[in-house]
Parts: sequence; structure tokens; C-alpha cells
Amino acid sequence: MHQLKLSILFFFIAKTLSAQTTYLYCGRILPISGEAILNATIVVEGNKIARIEPGFSRAPTGAEVVDLKNKTVLPGLIDCHVHMEWELNRSSYNERFTLNPADIAYRAAVYARRTLDIGFTTVRDLGGTGVNIALRNAINSGWAIGPRILTAGRALSITGGHADATTGAKWDLFDPPGPEMGIADGPDECRAAVREQIKRGADCIKVCATGGVTSLARDGTLPHYAQDELNTIVQTARDMGIDVTAHAHGDEGIRRAVEAGVVSIEHGTFMSEATMDAMIKHGTYFVPTLTAAQAVSDSASFAKGFFPEVVRKKALEVCPQIKLTAAKAYKKGVKIVLGTDSGVSPHGTNNLEFGLMAEIGMKNADILRAATLDAAKLLRIANRIGTLEVGKLADIVAVEGNPMEDIRAMVRVVFVMKDGKVYRQ
Repeated sequence: MHQLKLSILFFFIAKTLSAQTTYLYCGRILPISGEAILNATIVVEGNKIARIEPGFSRAPTGAEVVDLKNKTVLPGLIDCHVHMEWELNRSSYNERFTLNPADIAYRAAVYARRTLDIGFTTVRDLGGTGVNIALRNAINSGWAIGPRILTAGRALSITGGHADATTGAKWDLFDPPGPEMGIADGPDECRAAVREQIKRGADCIKVCATGGVTSLARDGTLPHYAQDELNTIVQTARDMGIDVTAHAHGDEGIRRAVEAGVVSIEHGTFMSEATMDAMIKHGTYFVPTLTAAQAVSDSASFAKGFFPEVVRKKALEVCPQIKLTAAKAYKKGVKIVLGTDSGVSPHGTNNLEFGLMAEIGMKNADILRAATLDAAKLLRIANRIGTLEVGKLADIVAVEGNPMEDIRAMVRVVFVMKDGKVYRQ
């Protein structure tokens, strides 16, 4: 019996040790920072890249070997704008009255797994009910499977603005939402709203600087926050070590947000060239969310009854413009990173953004940087992820084909590793 216990113990020790070292035999490596590497081995120890060796190195006994000799290997992908809690459908506008937090959480876990399976090992969640914070914690603790999440918790909005979920409801159905729910008017409430989201565990702050498309308010582009309110939001967040990003469609709201010091503009539909110049001056990133714009435009145009009429009108006005603006911003030199607004578009279709970015004229190399290194810089975690380098976290994906030649290869993800653990092979 004693011998049997020892054998079982040694078996589990050996299994644990072998799981800590993985040899990836790679036909082509696109490290993002540097030239492509042909026929090489990435050695992963624990959750980090230990070595990148020329040729296909002999793996020691017990190490896991993954054959990617006919694949292109890249860093794990990063989506800088998702909503993991929900997915737009014909019932979405009623579900806010019927779904409990537990219902939302079960769906969010499914959406998270879909997102990881297509190669996105890190995402920035820009607004939900707070379940997004719980989902992040569950993934970090191993209770759920999904990408690494940086989350804003609840988005900040004026009363009746884009993130005010009580808009369109019977007047006495809800208590008036306040700063604890992300609804803030005036500098003092804005300051309180930022502190509340950070208290609840937010990694960043999202502010709705203008109206939006999918909310029931009739305005989709007008500025919603005054300059002093935006300044207060950004300064309060900075004092607590947190960045702010701004949802913004109309140019005046975009300009105010840029001047306040937000790190990125989401959507940016009617951005003027003068505002683009201001973004270049301040180093502000642009997240065009082309996939969501395409999905909303298509649903408004071809799916009768998909949206309430107030939303349909805004969708037809706003969404077709985003590609034109993004193309102009890219040519002008505005820093662009990948963000899909998944949730508005279906989760698991994030890879479509690569092709849409090519359609606006972006070079393949720039698109890949936008989904890896540049995105990691925006999120201030480029020291940990975004490139395939020794010492960085082992977030690694492989695709069929060569995306430097054909960006459509990015929809053919066949291997996903996050934090040194294989999730798709």
C-alpha cells in the first residue's frame, strides 16, 4: 500500500512538472517586434516564454510538444472594446426587464469562451452591470475560461444619456439612477461616479461623451458632458491610477474628451480633421469598432423590426460613416488599435475586424500591430504581452496561412495558448 501511494504521488508530480514546459514547433513566427522567424521553437516554461530557438529543438522527456510547423504563430490577440455581458438581438430591449445578474453571468461565461477560442487572449470590457468585474475575477481565479479582462465596470453617462438604462422605460418603474450606477451630472457627481467604479474593481473608466446608437435616447451624436465634467472625470481617475476612454460619435464631444486627456476614442464617427490633429498631438488612440458598425448598419437596413424605430434611424445615419472616418484618420497618422464592440456584434466574430481594417486602407503589418503590440501599449501592459519575446507571458496563437500576405488568415485560428496553457489545438 505504501508503495502504491508513492507511485501515485510520483505520477502526479511528474504530470505537474511536464505541464510546465511546452515546446512549440513553429513554421513561421511573427513576433510583431522584429522580423519574421522561419522554422523555430518557442519554449514555454510555466506561463512565460523561456526561449526562442532556431530549428525544431529536441524536447526533453515529459515536455509537451505542439506541432505548428505549417502554421503562422503570433502573439495572443487583443480586443480593446467588448461587452462580455450581453449580445444584441431582437429581444435585447426587453431583456433588461427580465434577466437577473445570474442569467447575465451564465451568458457572459459562454461569450468569454467564444472570444478566447478565436485567439483573443486579452480584452477590454467597456461597460456592463458589474457582472463583467465578477467575470474577470472568475477567469483570473480559474473558475471560468476566457480571455484576460480589463474592465470599466459600469460606463459613465449623463441622465438620459447613452448608458442610462432607464431611458424609454415607464417613468416610475426605476428609482432615478445616480453616481453609484454610473449616471452622473455635474463635476461633483462625476467625481463620485469615478470613485465608485474604482471601488467596485474597475481597471479603467469609460465615459459616454456623446449620445449613442443602440440606446433608446433619440440623440446619437451631440455632446453630453461639458468640459469641466470631462476634466473632472479624467483627473479623478488619474489621481487613482486609472485611465479614461470615451465613447463618442460627434466631433464636439470627441474634441472635448481629447482635450480632457482620455487615452482613447471609441467609434469617433464624425471626427473632424482638426480633432484628428488634436489626437495626434495628445497621443490619443482611436478604436473604430468597424465590426459593430457593420453589424448595426446591416441589421437596420435588412432585418425588419430588429431595432426600435428610434434606434434604426440613428443606425442608418451613424454607422456607415465610421469606415470613412477611420480611413481618413489612418492616412493622417492617428494611432489606431483593434476594438470590435463585440456584444453589439456577435461574440466570436471579432476576427472580422481584420478584414474591415484592410478595407479602410490599413497595411497588414499595421493591422497586426493594432491587435497586439499597439493595443498592449494602450492598455499599459506591453511589458507583459503584445509581442513574442523571452520573459513575456505565453499568450500565443497560430493561424492557417500568412496574414502578412493575406489578412484573411486571421479568421483561421487553429491554436490558442493563454498564460502558458493550451485552450485550443
